[in-house]
Amino acid sequence: MESKLKITGGVPLNGTIEAQGAKNAALPVMAAALLLKDGTLRLSRVPDLLDITTMADLLRSLGATVTYHEHGMDIAVPEQISWETPPDLVRKMRASSLVLGPLLARCGRVVMPLPGGCSIGSRPIDLHLKGLARMGASIELVHGSVHATTKGLKGSRIYLDFPSVGATENLIMAAVYAKGETVLENTAREPEILNLMEILRSMGASIEADGTGVVRVQGVQELHDGVSAIIPDRIEACTYILAGAATNGEVTVRGVVPAHIDSLLAKLEEAGASLTIGQDAVTIHPSGRLKGVSLKTLPYPGFPTDLQPQIMALLSMAEGASIIQESVFQSRFLHVSELNKMGAKIDIQGNSSIITGVGELAGADVAATDLRAGAALVIAGLAAKGNTCVRNTGHIRRGYENMVGKLRSLGATIEAVEDEGDDGDSERREKSGLPRHTS
Repeated sequence: MESKLKITGGVPLNGTIEAQGAKNAALPVMAAALLLKDGTLRLSRVPDLLDITTMADLLRSLGATVTYHEHGMDIAVPEQISWETPPDLVRKMRASSLVLGPLLARCGRVVMPLPGGCSIGSRPIDLHLKGLARMGASIELVHGSVHATTKGLKGSRIYLDFPSVGATENLIMAAVYAKGETVLENTAREPEILNLMEILRSMGASIEADGTGVVRVQGVQELHDGVSAIIPDRIEACTYILAGAATNGEVTVRGVVPAHIDSLLAKLEEAGASLTIGQDAVTIHPSGRLKGVSLKTLPYPGFPTDLQPQIMALLSMAEGASIIQESVFQSRFLHVSELNKMGAKIDIQGNSSIITGVGELAGADVAATDLRAGAALVIAGLAAKGNTCVRNTGHIRRGYENMVGKLRSLGATIEAVEDEGDDGDSERREKSGLPRHTS
């Protein structure tokens, strides 16, 4: 059954929650397991999410065995794996493209349909393909699928025209088995990439990064079994901090790395929020009505595009005007019309949104257009007076582990209601062996 969230807002959130493992770290690490030649990667702090289920199903379709244990999983990869990916799984999630590099390096060929995902504008994988071609791959696009072959990848100097996270991850993984040294320049520097490199090094890869966007990979013959942990999810943690700010509550998120979310914390302090920042925890205190601020989304360490919708929900209630410039993705303002249904005053001008704070939102019937837009509407519903119904919450389940249960533990009045129009996700989760949250 398709879920919708019913929220009665206007109540300050109070309490403490633990950050989940990072979705955007777990997915590339899971893909990296394909580099093993008859080996096993054991991961802890893997979040319970639909995207994780999709990636696990994709790995199984290629011949791997994925088994779950408490807060984690084991990925066992045989000596022989398939190089052709199933279209139905790849088109569910853009992160499916992360198997491209490992499969090409392991098998010497790969067929992969162009991946799907959230509707937030064009996100081509041309940088991935351009880099692989520099390493000696022959690439063709045939009927909407990538056909890539190689007689052996070779180390090369590759400059990324844009610091793409996915391209950086794919090329690092492909370079692990390339002959000689690969030098990647202008790479993305997100913490999730550092997590991937750390785990690959623990498996025997030779990778050096100097923190300036230059990554050097010396090719090796094979990797060995590994045991490692996924870093905390900075986007999830920030979403709950923003929910605390929006409801004028006091919320502590534990198990975070404050340095990873500094761009948000700085903006909240600029807006007048009261924060306590510890070694591995952040608390947002009641701060009254915040002031409007302006920001521009940028690659890390800049303000994350994945937090743009959520902070927009908060700023729609701030005093004065705010301007948000979106410089990373096209079409990432689809949530604006839904926030305006709740009484927000937001105008779009090109790649910028001008927000005139209204002080108070009103509950409404709204629909999530993508993962982070859904989170933004939940924040708005928690702060709004009256009742809010958020539809299309399958998007939210792709990135937030047990959101309803966590918000209830903070005092929110929120429930998931099953409706007609099941897309089969619940049944698929049960068959996959991934635990289901019932709250």
